[in-house]
Amino acid sequence: MSRLIHKIQVFLDVKNLKKIHQKRVIKYLNQVLPILLSCAYDKQTLVIRVKPKDLLFILAFLKNHSSLQYKLLTAISGVDFPYRKKRFEVVYELLSIRFNSRLRIKTFVDEITPLISSVSVFNCATWWEREIWDFFGVFFEENDEIRRILTDYGFEGHPLRKDFPLSGYVESRYNDKIKRVVCEALEHAQEFRSFDFTSSWSNPLS
Repeated sequence: MSRLIHKIQVFLDVKNLKKIHQKRVIKYLNQVLPILLSCAYDKQTLVIRVKPKDLLFILAFLKNHSSLQYKLLTAISGVDFPYRKKRFEVVYELLSIRFNSRLRIKTFVDEITPLISSVSVFNCATWWEREIWDFFGVFFEENDEIRRILTDYGFEGHPLRKDFPLSGYVESRYNDKIKRVVCEALEHAQEFRSFDFTSSWSNPLS
């Protein structure tokens, strides 16, 4: 019984120390970095919001600071909020193996404003930035590899935008005459039909 109580006490002490460490990290980052809002923890991940012009400096700072060491960029993702003035949210996920800590950076851009590429800080960012350009249309400056990565050649538009039609703009089919696959403008041809919405269940006596 005493051993169980000791384990519980150690667990609580570690948990309290972790909370104290998180508070110190939040206080420090709020003091030294140009953060838009006060950073906070979402479950076990620290989340900060930054301006696009400060993004590259903050990524380099978090990677190289001896007390942080977020050396790994694990993902870059995009989110579309079409009713916002800056509709695209670009999210960077960082991992510090040294301190077993995760951090999420969010920045915001509109349809015509490019975002500085993070390739100079994290080489692995190239393909994620290509994917965001392909699906959302967010352009990354200083990334020489920006081109479509998952959609087909000649694809029009950016399919993960909320205003992109679910059916797309073109369709592919096999043409028996020329013996190859062709892409054509999408058509929704359907004959007019008159629907009778009455049901035999609505009048049980009939």
